[in-house]
Amino acid sequence: MRLTSRPPARSWLRGGSAGLALAALTCTLTASPAEPAEPAEPAPPAAAAPAGPGGIHCMHPTRVRVPGAEHQRVACLDELTTAGTVASGHTDPADWAGLTPRDLAVPSGIPGLQIDGYFPDTSTTNTNNGWNHDAQFVIRLPDRWNGGLVVAGTPGNREQYANDRAIADWVLSRGYAYAATDKGNTGLAFYRDGKEPGDAIAEWNDRLTQLTRAARATVARHYRRPPSRTLATGMSNGGYLVRWQLENHPGLYDGGVDWEGTLWRSDGPTLLDFLPQALRNHPVFATGGEGADAARRALHTAGFPAGSEFLWPYHHRVYWDLTQRIYREELDPGFDGPAEAGTPFCAPGTPACDADYDYAARPREVRKAMEKIALTGRIGKPLITLHGTLDVLLPITQDSDVYARMVRQAGRDRLHRYYRIEGGTHTDALVDTHPHRLRPLTPCHRTAFTALENWLMHGHRPPASHTVPMPGQADAATLLNACPLDARGDAAPPSTP
Repeated sequence: MRLTSRPPARSWLRGGSAGLALAALTCTLTASPAEPAEPAEPAPPAAAAPAGPGGIHCMHPTRVRVPGAEHQRVACLDELTTAGTVASGHTDPADWAGLTPRDLAVPSGIPGLQIDGYFPDTSTTNTNNGWNHDAQFVIRLPDRWNGGLVVAGTPGNREQYANDRAIADWVLSRGYAYAATDKGNTGLAFYRDGKEPGDAIAEWNDRLTQLTRAARATVARHYRRPPSRTLATGMSNGGYLVRWQLENHPGLYDGGVDWEGTLWRSDGPTLLDFLPQALRNHPVFATGGEGADAARRALHTAGFPAGSEFLWPYHHRVYWDLTQRIYREELDPGFDGPAEAGTPFCAPGTPACDADYDYAARPREVRKAMEKIALTGRIGKPLITLHGTLDVLLPITQDSDVYARMVRQAGRDRLHRYYRIEGGTHTDALVDTHPHRLRPLTPCHRTAFTALENWLMHGHRPPASHTVPMPGQADAATLLNACPLDARGDAAPPSTP
């Protein structure tokens, strides 16, 4: 595996997290276990270890070692969820800002061990823990363990605590051990990592594989038996990692939940196809006048769904331009020559303007960079995909609809379930701004995760792939706590199993 990378040209990211409040031990380790051919059969939950400062988890923390870690710090915590880790300094709220609804409940009462550390790496964009070192990870080992392990990569270009509110809190409350990686490079200039185009994203896949192997060994050492099931999950870029892992390293996992994963494929569609069309047409649509209707139709044709217009101004201002430029720089740095990540909000016709970018017309080496990270649909373990129909960062018809078709064409549809969530968009924080138009995907992710558990442990196959309708007259509290995947809309997902 390629797990080294060149440092970025300059360090500009925000300062590190608050210091850890509790004393911790540092260990340096090198061992790395081999990948198993197949995961073990599910086993009954382990007996609960004593909780509190005098519990088993605090007696010998130096025995909890992460194979391959260059540095680690172990802390015994009375609370592993964000109900306690915010105050104790064992998470960074900036990592997960804007990803969840404001009123999402925070579970509590989960004591255990937290291990923070990093694997060898040469890039330095991650400032968490004051380390200025990439390939950082967090592993949480609850006292009351259910026998399972959940691993995750982060959405966007965020750091290792990004899933703490959306995913980690909930799976820890169910008794799972949890591990997450920063993917080996972070921040808006992530494309500076690596030697060749595509290397920075390719490293994300290597880092999640590395962490999964190390976390499985750590869990086995701590609890004195290996995990009975290892599940991968994540949103956006984290969802892409789930897809890639189940295609390329299925022996490491029992299954996964893909939450609106990013689609990369050399022949498209990818975000480099539809975002330039948004950048060209949205200013014309927003201005109004003679060309506005044609611009709206062009946006619909590009994949941005009718009825999502109320989300377009925010995404144009915050997401579309920035996302296009930084990912185009990672995969096609030659487009703008010596410049770096183009010109923000340039008008079409401006030299090397990303609004004029045409992926299909770019040289062969751009496709070669894309092939390093491309998905195939050849999953080897059960996968549940969910995606909101009002996602206007990764439009559903250009992403998960296509991926579901790829899985079917690869002959793996028996391993896949795909739920199109009516009214869902890319980040749940926008539900607070539009509570009567949008629904959060967090409860749908939890329902999908539970469905995956039942599929793996009890043989209860989830409902067939379909569109989950937006419930009529539902209040915010109802939507925040319920997402029945057996509810069915009028239309089936197009071109899916």
